[in-house]
Amino acid sequence: MTPSDPTRRAVVLLSGGLDSATVLAMARSQGFETHAVSFRYGQRHERELEAAARVARALGAASHRVVSLDLRAIGGSALTTDTPVPRARSVSQIGQGIPVTYVPARNTIFLSLALGLAEVIGATDLFVGVNAVDYSGYPDCRPEYLAAFERLANLATRAGVEGARFRLHAPLLELTKGEIIRAGISLGLDYGITHSCYDPSPSGLACGSCDSCLLRLRGFADAGMADPVSYQPGSPD
Repeated sequence: MTPSDPTRRAVVLLSGGLDSATVLAMARSQGFETHAVSFRYGQRHERELEAAARVARALGAASHRVVSLDLRAIGGSALTTDTPVPRARSVSQIGQGIPVTYVPARNTIFLSLALGLAEVIGATDLFVGVNAVDYSGYPDCRPEYLAAFERLANLATRAGVEGARFRLHAPLLELTKGEIIRAGISLGLDYGITHSCYDPSPSGLACGSCDSCLLRLRGFADAGMADPVSYQPGSPD
């Protein structure tokens, strides 16, 4: 693992999923001292936060914070309400429109808090695992959005006004899931410690049929390898 440089600090959004774990590994490989931040926002389950803690430890994050906020108070998403999570959709269906798993303004909220943390610890680099190829219709995973947020970061902060230059890194933006997985494997990432499922069983097994599971499974198939996480019996793993 590349030694980190304490003069090059980065804040990394870490959900515990495949994409964010890969981004943390990438930031670490570039020599950044990585500070991970995860969010307990009223999501359907805690499994992803348990995975985030595992990933942060395994990849040597200098710190890992879990910020609590209640997006259930706003609602509007299958991830923050009792609305059923879509299952067994085809790839073409997943790519059509904005799904009910979209959480209103989530990336804007999370990136804003990550930006605040960056100011506090003296970091000017933020890493996020958004993807425009397999982005499932989320509007806050588009290149235009990321460019706009980077402009905002440099306009709306004390550090930016005083001459710091914030950079928002999205290294997975143009990669397929298969390419992301191959990149993570090349960095020694164990995907068995990650969690991607929107609606796992009470014991933590991935459902294998929600959009996130299906995109993940397709990615491993494209990469020519088996997904190391456990799925519920009968799922298409």
